[in-house]
Amino acid sequence: MAPIPFVPLITATLLSVHGLRSKSLSFSGAVTAFVVGFSILAVPVRTIGITLIVFYLIGSRATKYGKKRKAQLEDGYQDTGHRSGTQVLCNSFTAFIASGLWCTAFAPHTLPWNLVTSYIRPSFVVENVSYEDGWCPLDATISNGLSRALIFAALGHFACCLGDTLASELGILSSHPPVLITTLKSVPPGTNGGVSLGGTLASLFGGLSMGTTMFVSLIIENTHCRDSWMTILPPLIFWGAVGGVGGSMLDSFLGATIQRTQYSVNKKLILTDQSVSPDRGRKEDIKVISGFDLLTNNQVNLISSIGTAVIVAGFS
Repeated sequence: MAPIPFVPLITATLLSVHGLRSKSLSFSGAVTAFVVGFSILAVPVRTIGITLIVFYLIGSRATKYGKKRKAQLEDGYQDTGHRSGTQVLCNSFTAFIASGLWCTAFAPHTLPWNLVTSYIRPSFVVENVSYEDGWCPLDATISNGLSRALIFAALGHFACCLGDTLASELGILSSHPPVLITTLKSVPPGTNGGVSLGGTLASLFGGLSMGTTMFVSLIIENTHCRDSWMTILPPLIFWGAVGGVGGSMLDSFLGATIQRTQYSVNKKLILTDQSVSPDRGRKEDIKVISGFDLLTNNQVNLISSIGTAVIVAGFS
């Protein structure tokens, strides 16, 4: 029987309880965060779990910092202050899957992923290579570059999500109104698809911080990565930056085209997904600023993070 990874278990518990007590997570959000957090933190390549923790801490701080301003711009924002299980899963799905695939390929006996590998042996595993043999996870010669691709997929995911979070939470603090990414016309702050210089710089910082976190944690935990630090530093920093800015831009483009943004002329507030009701337009003047009503904000976040992760994994 595989040993229970107590450090990941305790860490995931503390983070979930912290999120619940600080009211950044709902009960379902805390439960989902625990399951996802424990599963990612248990991966032998600790850099994925460490990046998750840094992502959570920076993102939570930015959300708290921009909360007051968002409440002034978005109707129903207070109702969405607690992240639900769906929101947590949409913002962690790709890293969760990448972590699971990495474990099933290179550490199949690790709990909780051994519950999967005991029944399924993935066909993408082209050779039996154990992480216990000692090698850098970014080594492109290992299993035809599978390990490297999965690590960069996780980087692309975290860079995209943090970049979008910082752009959304801090970009609205800009003194200049954003422009819609598809038309470059000024739109109210908080509009889906709105971009600004401040928000773009914030997303760049988010991506760079994720790349830097992965680099530092890798050279600390792995001697093989430490010996080749000059080789792994440039791609981690570069693709972290690309994931942060590119992922945020992809999210903005999707938000401007296939996610509807509505504006209450009476209240002068952006309407969130939770605040829009079918009969609301009968009671107040509602204006459609952009987008078709095809996807919710959570779905846009999910698609943009998956797309960014795939692109970064494929080209890195």
